[in-house]
Amino acid sequence: MFAVPRTVIVLLCTGLQLCFGTVYAWSFFQTMLVRQLGWSNTDTAIAFGITIFSLGIAAAWAGMALPRLGPRKLALAGSVLFSLGYLLAALALEYNNLLLFYLGYGVVGGTGIGFGYVTPVATAAKWFPDKKGLATGIVVMGFGVGAFLFSRLLAPFLVVQTEEDLPQIFMWLGIIFAAILIPFSLFISDPPKNFAPAGGAPPASEPVGADHPRFVRRCLRSREFILIWLIFFFNISAGISVISFQSSLLQDVWGLADPTLDPLILAEYGAMLIAVSSLFNGLGRLFWGLLSDHIGRVTVFRILLASQMVVFAILMTERDPWIFSALVCYILLCFGGGFATMPSFIVDVFGSKNMSAIYGAMLTAWAAAGIVGPLYVGYYKDVYPDRAVIYCFLIGMLILGLGLIFSFLLDAERIRLARPTVEGTLRQYNIPVPWGY
Repeated sequence: MFAVPRTVIVLLCTGLQLCFGTVYAWSFFQTMLVRQLGWSNTDTAIAFGITIFSLGIAAAWAGMALPRLGPRKLALAGSVLFSLGYLLAALALEYNNLLLFYLGYGVVGGTGIGFGYVTPVATAAKWFPDKKGLATGIVVMGFGVGAFLFSRLLAPFLVVQTEEDLPQIFMWLGIIFAAILIPFSLFISDPPKNFAPAGGAPPASEPVGADHPRFVRRCLRSREFILIWLIFFFNISAGISVISFQSSLLQDVWGLADPTLDPLILAEYGAMLIAVSSLFNGLGRLFWGLLSDHIGRVTVFRILLASQMVVFAILMTERDPWIFSALVCYILLCFGGGFATMPSFIVDVFGSKNMSAIYGAMLTAWAAAGIVGPLYVGYYKDVYPDRAVIYCFLIGMLILGLGLIFSFLLDAERIRLARPTVEGTLRQYNIPVPWGY
């Protein structure tokens, strides 16, 4: 395989994320599934929750396996599983089999995303040690923007062409994604050993003990990791609760504002919100990733959590559809920001050598949040449809408040000293760990 320039590698990684990120357009299908198949909001929430849970667990395993298998094999495996998940989902929809849909779209497809998600992020960080915040921000931006392209271009086109035939839509999605993802995956690779960009700073020195298998285990049990995991979990839980039902929630709000609107028009408004908020999700990943390079990762997370608390409080009672939509877009901006900041956060605290393993483990927070967030929204929409909006945003505000509290337990100065702290935990195993900086 010929050498590929690092700028092309980042573009390929972003292309992979564009496809995998279509999972965030889930609420485009959520209303159709309820209307055509008679599934409840809770049923569809479980499907989305299983997908995100499988994603997070698979990403944790992929992070551990990435140094051994390499990015090409994992990206290829993720691409195949993701595409296969859509094909199995198409079969499930043809026979109205909810359990098969959970298996196909949820377990198989979600596992594919998990394999595919961690690979481009970790690979881009290795190719751009001089601009890791920018590089990972661009790559994860693709994950957010993917939902925009999906909800405004690909999905509406397939809906029209198939006359809303869901089995056909999912079948064609599986074929299209396979045709894009598999060729892209074949050109993903790690940089050469001791790679340093021309004119850039030399790669940061790593502890000798970072090669020891106990290093990662001790990092995962450290105070820093646990606190960062909790902050990440709370930020994701609040955001993903909105993502999973944003189209439906907006239709509820718009229906209250104008009860005479046709359901098809309401659905179009919901699809537009998915598209626009997806752009904010993508832009947030670039904006907050860059900002975190200047003001620090801890500060960025505090801003994300505190500002969203205010927004969620307003959304509890806001019934103007335009203001509601603008505030949802801000939530997606912050949701994406958490994902952009986290890879660099991991490198800052634990070093780059084991970044993929530790970052993969960090994504289990995504898995847990994928179960918690969508399920409580689905439950309230089924049981308390008239008050679901108020309850959902109230719980979201409380979740964000917990995250903010934990962020103040993670002192920025302590983060700066986290590497020597990890060194101290390794000494009990008599592992030599000269940090060298």
